[in-house]
Amino acid sequence: MQQILELLPIALFFWAYSMSGETINVVGYTLTFDGIYTATAFLMIASVLHLGGTWLFTRKVERRLALLVLVIVVTGGLTLALRDNIFILWKPTLFNWALAAVFAGSHFVGSKKPLIERMLGSQLQLPLAIWQRLSKIWIGYFIMVGAMNLVVAYQFSEAFWVSYKLYSAIGFTLLISIATAVVVSPYLKESETSK
Repeated sequence: MQQILELLPIALFFWAYSMSGETINVVGYTLTFDGIYTATAFLMIASVLHLGGTWLFTRKVERRLALLVLVIVVTGGLTLALRDNIFILWKPTLFNWALAAVFAGSHFVGSKKPLIERMLGSQLQLPLAIWQRLSKIWIGYFIMVGAMNLVVAYQFSEAFWVSYKLYSAIGFTLLISIATAVVVSPYLKESETSK
């Protein structure tokens, strides 16, 4: 559910970008959509509101969500302050590669458990080898998603990248969910039959 809610700021980013050149009146204030810059402002505001709403309703915030919002605010802030889209174009790569580093580092730092086991271990009972395989799949996923973002950012137009950002967020979320389910499902069946 959390990942679905995280798609809302991206959807608002996409919508604001699609409104480029349009002007609307909001409570007596005229807002002119100026492409990536207005879209970035919408992304930043929506992400901070999502973080605040999450904390307000649950009284806790996942570190991953906090990292995501931090990266959005920093890269978005630089994009707006310097009027240079390169910072927001790099945001998905920086975030995904940071997650890859954290997941990989969890194999060597702290407990013997990979980070994914620490996150989901209370919900799933899996052998250590499966947790490690799952962790490697997620690390590879984060690296691939970050690299794909750079390919699109540098090889295609800004408008194409904005569309890619929305649709790839949905597609890659489904992809990693399916990959995780494929790895985990045999063990879910085993645990149910052993009850």
